Amino acid sequence: MDDLLRQVEDNAIAANAPLAVKMRPRTLDEFLGQLDFLAPGKILRRMLEAGRLSSLVFHGPAGTGKTTLANVIATYCDCQCYKLNAASASVKQVREIIASARALLASSGKRTVLFMDELHRFSSSQQDVLLNDVENGTIILIGATTENPFFTINTPLLSRSTVFEFKPLTRENIITLLKRALADAERGLGNYNVTASDEALEHLAEVCDGDARRALTALEVGVMSQAAEAGDAKSAGIIFDIAGAQDSIQQKVIAYDSAGDMHYDAASALIKSMRGSDPQAAVYWLAKMLEAGEDPRFIRQAGCDTCLRGYRQR
Repeated sequence: MDDLLRQVEDNAIAANAPLAVKMRPRTLDEFLGQLDFLAPGKILRRMLEAGRLSSLVFHGPAGTGKTTLANVIATYCDCQCYKLNAASASVKQVREIIASARALLASSGKRTVLFMDELHRFSSSQQDVLLNDVENGTIILIGATTENPFFTINTPLLSRSTVFEFKPLTRENIITLLKRALADAERGLGNYNVTASDEALEHLAEVCDGDARRALTALEVGVMSQAAEAGDAKSAGIIFDIAGAQDSIQQKVIAYDSAGDMHYDAASALIKSMRGSDPQAAVYWLAKMLEAGEDPRFIRQAGCDTCLRGYRQR
């Protein structure tokens, strides 16, 4: 009875899932981006094809495919898969999953993948619970984080894992995903007879900053809002033009932190732009830092130090 109720709940959730969830790639061939390690002949692809998958840590911006790739890997490897979010998971849940993984491995030889989203939200002592079973291969841990793992994840856990950095998707990747969603009648918007202009799709691909989730959400908002207004939109058709695209996607909050990598990366980029006599780049990084709320005194000090060093070198 519990399994039946759980299945009903899962079906209801899947039916009401946002477009970005419904359109997640199901195979490695459908997955777009991250060619540095997933293209044919690259390290992660070789690990999967050889059946020698070890624990992994994925880090990078939101919407770049970390969760999606974890799902694809679990399916590809024919493993039992558990998903937890470190923000709400407990050590008790982790111990229960490890116990189940041990029993499954002993009875059938089948391995278990534990996907832990927001892994950096686990404290140091909580992460230590995973160490022994990750090392001996009882579970394959796939941890995902938007933070720099070398600052937020225990060194012993990192040493037992292979770290992969996810990059923002290219404009071409995003446009391909949007076109897939428009054409897919089973999971996407194919039943709505949408005619989308190239200009509209290019606008979403540009403004989303490589975030596939954000682009697909904007497309869904634009199409479904028109469908609601039109009533019988599936037969009448929908025109998704540049005006609809601009209205559907709003300004993205600037990803920035005051004490982590982004703070120092932006400062470094500003300094290098000034040293390289590139005014456009200097103004860009200056505007980004100010818009993100950076302390003007820090920016002033960085700029003054750069100018002073340049003067001395002359």
